[in-house]
Amino acid sequence: MHRAKIILLLAVLLPAMIASSANSIVWDTKQNSVSADVRGEALWTLLEDIAHQTGWHIFVEPGLSQKADVKFSGLNSGDALKKLLGDLNFAYVPRTNEADQLYVFATTMRAATQRVSAAVTNKATVAKHVANELIVKVKPGTDIDALAKSLGAKVVGRNDKLGIYRLQFADAAATDAALASLQNNPDVAAVDYNYIYDAPPTPQTLANATGGPPKLTLDNTAPGDPCNPVIGLIDTAVQPSGGALDQFMLPPVSVVSDSSASTSGITHGTAMYQTILNAVSQSSGGHTGVKILPVQVFGAGESATTWNVALGVQAAVDGGATVLNMSLGGAGDSTVLSDIIQQALAKGVVIFAAAGNTPVSTPTYPAAIPGVNSVTALSSPGQLAPYANYGSFSALALPGNSIVYQGGQAWMVQGTSPATAYATGIAVGTKSVNCAGWSQIESAMQQKFPVPAK
Repeated sequence: MHRAKIILLLAVLLPAMIASSANSIVWDTKQNSVSADVRGEALWTLLEDIAHQTGWHIFVEPGLSQKADVKFSGLNSGDALKKLLGDLNFAYVPRTNEADQLYVFATTMRAATQRVSAAVTNKATVAKHVANELIVKVKPGTDIDALAKSLGAKVVGRNDKLGIYRLQFADAAATDAALASLQNNPDVAAVDYNYIYDAPPTPQTLANATGGPPKLTLDNTAPGDPCNPVIGLIDTAVQPSGGALDQFMLPPVSVVSDSSASTSGITHGTAMYQTILNAVSQSSGGHTGVKILPVQVFGAGESATTWNVALGVQAAVDGGATVLNMSLGGAGDSTVLSDIIQQALAKGVVIFAAAGNTPVSTPTYPAAIPGVNSVTALSSPGQLAPYANYGSFSALALPGNSIVYQGGQAWMVQGTSPATAYATGIAVGTKSVNCAGWSQIESAMQQKFPVPAK
């Protein structure tokens, strides 16, 4: 490329880059302090940024096109919204067991029907989704087949109990058009892309490791004993070890078509299973009545989707799990998955999920869903691991390395995945010893395992 052309290209790009860098919002939810410097920021982009930083579910009246042009520092959220939204009206609705809601409108609050998705601002955390596919949750009594036909879609997955369905379209344009249409359909409770969760980190062989699998005695307890909960391990397939640890495993459940487990090496699910039991052993004194229900949501393709994870959460809860370990995550903020998780939380289910290994401050889901215990990783005491996500959505930080054993071989797994498994194991091990309330256990863990400042 000639130098003159390069200079011309930079001349075109530079103003846009400057404008982009000038537009910034810092929303500190813990301190209720907002600072902003935005110039000509479109309303939709502005609301995506707010949703991304606050975790709020934001709904806007369709057709609004106002732009923000303000600069301020240290305002509370109410005053900040007044500045950012200008002449528009808004209503903030706090919720107890789900995400708070913000409605933005020009006429009436009831007109704010279009859901704003949280913006993803870092390339490393772009939300990938299954091509030409949506997940839709419909209200009771809705004819999903007729709805799909009206959109030119096929129903390729269904769960009538949950009222959720996978719709497949001819191309990306038809998919996006249907998404916009369904967001305003009164028969639809939620609609999203079917987001993809990448395969979790693979355990690596470890030479010259000392020790062995955790020594843990299984106590005889009655089914449903609240002091010895069932853990739903939502992950890849879990392999039997052929040893004493197998007695803690309930019959596995799979929501994928290919549920076969590797016969060699070690799966991520197996590593998380042993990491949980190792933490249970350490926190319970070596004996417990805790059981683990493996729920496979990753298939042979080594990736999972929102659909699989949503079905996995429900399968774990239906199987009696009152604690969920979700050592997985992605950038896609799914209202469908969030709804199912909120229903589980409302039933008293406790959930631990991985914050992610990017490392960025942008939210990872389901860890960033309100009510979920988001776990990031430490490389040493008080030191955040260099790969670990560090966003304000993280509530706990635990060691990011775990050594496990399978087939006479030691393996090491690293990331926020084992940190999450440690957190789950410590929580349920503590529960099996003193049968304290979950809120008490979670509060104590937040004090003992705080997230270090970045």
